[in-house]
Amino acid sequence: MSYLEYSVKYTPTGLRKVLYLNWPLILLLIAVASIGFLMLYSVAGGSFSPWAEPQMKRFAMGLVLMLVVAMVPIWFWRNMAAVAYLGSIVLLLAVEFFGAVGMGAQRWIDLGFMRLQPSEVTKITMVMLLAAYYDWLPARNTSKPQWLLVPLLIVLLPTFLVLRQPDLGTAILLVAAGGGVIFLAGVHWAYFVTVITAGIGLLVAVFQSRGTAWQMLKDYQYRRIDTFLDPSTDPLGAGYHITQSKIALGSGGWTGRGFMQGTQSRLNFLPEKHTDFIFTTLAEEFGFIGAFSLLGLYALIIVFCVTTAMATRDRFSSLMTMGVAVTFFLFFAVNMSMVMGLAPVVGVPLPMVSYGGSAMLVLMIAFGLVQSAHIHRPR
Repeated sequence: MSYLEYSVKYTPTGLRKVLYLNWPLILLLIAVASIGFLMLYSVAGGSFSPWAEPQMKRFAMGLVLMLVVAMVPIWFWRNMAAVAYLGSIVLLLAVEFFGAVGMGAQRWIDLGFMRLQPSEVTKITMVMLLAAYYDWLPARNTSKPQWLLVPLLIVLLPTFLVLRQPDLGTAILLVAAGGGVIFLAGVHWAYFVTVITAGIGLLVAVFQSRGTAWQMLKDYQYRRIDTFLDPSTDPLGAGYHITQSKIALGSGGWTGRGFMQGTQSRLNFLPEKHTDFIFTTLAEEFGFIGAFSLLGLYALIIVFCVTTAMATRDRFSSLMTMGVAVTFFLFFAVNMSMVMGLAPVVGVPLPMVSYGGSAMLVLMIAFGLVQSAHIHRPR
């Protein structure tokens, strides 16, 4: 009996699916989201509007979507991986022609009730398709060069479209997440050494192209790099964000100033305090202990994803779950590094905490896929 026949025959039904849910993972997601509600309430000056209340509604919608996705057998999502990926590519192309512009970039599609960011959707559909591809590909062909062309195309096509928006942060996340899934699939390490070497060469070319006719990045992206290397060169301009962020982080100390007592956010010194830089508000109000506690919750979510991946015998489920874990890790690792001055500011939100609709809903759907893999694994 094949794995598919076995999984179809022994798929749990009805109440048993609810009982098989990974409830600790759900509780962790609720805990992280609740921290986000608390911080959005704080940065609004003690009000549920304009950020905390919409975020609560989106999270409630996300929970419903997660449960709906979880109830559907995992083999269905494997069969839908290519359709989902192509749909996300169509949405990225639609951004080129109908996208809404915000903060100098064209990244959203205005649906009326919310603004959808297709690049967020692509992060998950890309992982799904890569997992489905390596589930289909015999293990002996994993590292053969001709079989690497398809996964490279799967990663590079949306990366190119996202760079055109422009959205360097999401493009980096797409390449890193895609590379993570390809590595976990068992592709030989020598390919990655080659890619890293080429990446270093590309980085050199990026710096060499500055001010030339073939400049490879936008001017504001170069300014972000300059700010990362030395924020003091323009403390009131390009370096303002990271300078204020470091002040907020340092002023929190071990235990913080107290809930709603952070001066940087309350006095509006801290820019984007409800989105990209919300972690600094948390660190200022709750200190190192509060920031480390959030990091601990994130780490536990990763642990539960990895545990689910190791418990399943289905290659698609395992790779897809690990891909979601890698993507989730990159989200919070890049955001925290960014606001602490360890990485350039690239506009990556803090998962489940920063204000935003697309990122929240897509992450909840991704964890719905993880739950589906957990529920429908052979027992």
